[in-house]
Amino acid sequence: MAYTLVVGNKNYSTWPLRAWVLLKELDVPFEEYVAPLNDLSPGKNLRDPWINITPTRKFPLLIVSSNGATALTGDRLIVWDSLAIAETVYESYPAVWPADSRARAFARSASAEMHSGFSALRDTCNNNVGLRIKLHSTDNAFAADLARLSALIKQGLTSFGGPFLAGPTFTAADAMYCPVAFRFQTYGISVADADVNAYFDRLRNLTSMQEWEQGALAEPYRIQKYEDEARQVGVVVSDLRKA
Repeated sequence: MAYTLVVGNKNYSTWPLRAWVLLKELDVPFEEYVAPLNDLSPGKNLRDPWINITPTRKFPLLIVSSNGATALTGDRLIVWDSLAIAETVYESYPAVWPADSRARAFARSASAEMHSGFSALRDTCNNNVGLRIKLHSTDNAFAADLARLSALIKQGLTSFGGPFLAGPTFTAADAMYCPVAFRFQTYGISVADADVNAYFDRLRNLTSMQEWEQGALAEPYRIQKYEDEARQVGVVVSDLRKA
């Protein structure tokens, strides 16, 4: 059995980051393909042939190959959506979720909440790993999201002893919150609780996160819509991208 993970642009993508960092942190072997959300070359789309495999036409996409199949042909299992990918990998790598049942229930709940919640934080701060932005202002919905986020992280750290969200080891729950760590960095966000800020520092310092960040900074791709959205909410202090 072999895993192939297809991700989008590393500078902008959040859901692919979650699946990618999970596999990296758990030392799950996989082959990576980057399918940019746009391609600057006229008449060329680097997303093909992957875009024709994923039923949602979105990434991440996990392809599980067996019996001599390749990622593009033969006996393949196609899995889309970050949570579905986590659960699929869990069947072969139990460390995806905590071993303790209470910690596992919390981790799954926290993951599902990230999957469906925190819309004000997402809408205000789109993901742009390479920029550093000073926010103009935020509203009550944004403040409420930060308060709930802080309470959730604090609950996990306190209940299960840290240093990760559901105990001593990195799990899918931490992967779900890795893009928030980049958003905090990009927009200079912090909360009142030092333990919560330290948690996001730990996520950013993971080897896998640093590897993803370097990949994001090296990308030549730009999507003007996302660039404009980032500049609408604040002042760009610096652009660390190398290309």
